[in-house]
Amino acid sequence: MRPLNRIWLVLAFLLLLCPLSESPISAQKKKPTKAAPKPQVKAKTELEKLRDEYINATKDYKSSLEKLLPLYEKDLERTTASAIKSKELFAQGLISKHELEVAELAAVQAQAKIDDVKRQMGSADTQIAQVLVEVEAEKEMAKVKHIPKGGLVTTTSFIRFNGAGPWSIAQAGSVDAFFREKFGRPLPIAVLGQGEIHNRWRLDHHNAMDLQLNPNGAEGQVVMDYLRSRGIPFSAFRMAIPGVATGPHIHVGLPSHHY
Repeated sequence: MRPLNRIWLVLAFLLLLCPLSESPISAQKKKPTKAAPKPQVKAKTELEKLRDEYINATKDYKSSLEKLLPLYEKDLERTTASAIKSKELFAQGLISKHELEVAELAAVQAQAKIDDVKRQMGSADTQIAQVLVEVEAEKEMAKVKHIPKGGLVTTTSFIRFNGAGPWSIAQAGSVDAFFREKFGRPLPIAVLGQGEIHNRWRLDHHNAMDLQLNPNGAEGQVVMDYLRSRGIPFSAFRMAIPGVATGPHIHVGLPSHHY
């Protein structure tokens, strides 16, 4: 055997006995990577949880109605065809008038089912939209931290004027007199001072009054202009806000605070 071949055999034998060790780079233990901190998620309030549950339940309800609709539409096709056929048979004297009326009533009832399902589906959409509007209204109110004296804030859900003039509930008569002179009827006062709804919501309303006027309406606009001209503070709500407003109205006086 040639010397060169013998050297190669020895090297191969040694490699089998002593496999190559890992390179220094691969042998190094990999340092465990630190997990990225999870973003802190603000815990939902009980009201937010209830709203989410309500929206999900309403969506499920609408989904069940959507499944019923094709069945009702198919039934309408069948009853309508039956009513048309019955009308032809009645004209030929082959069935009684009562049988014709029964067939026609079935078609009318089938159509009524479809109309009712569509109405309920529309109502579900409206209810979800109202909840979402209320959520946005609360977000807008939370942004209003401090309004300077004489300042006015207008959002999609409410208007707030921080009048610089003095105000007490005893001035309600002057607002009423202005309204009577302008519109020829008494000022529509819904609540004067503390009301039952304010006790329930724990709002201090003893030095304020609520007017049954929509701030988007002509009368509401005139009253708000009058209040601003006299420096009287007010909050005008365009929609219901849970825990704050039951519906569109004008709150005359400083904002009510929870107690």
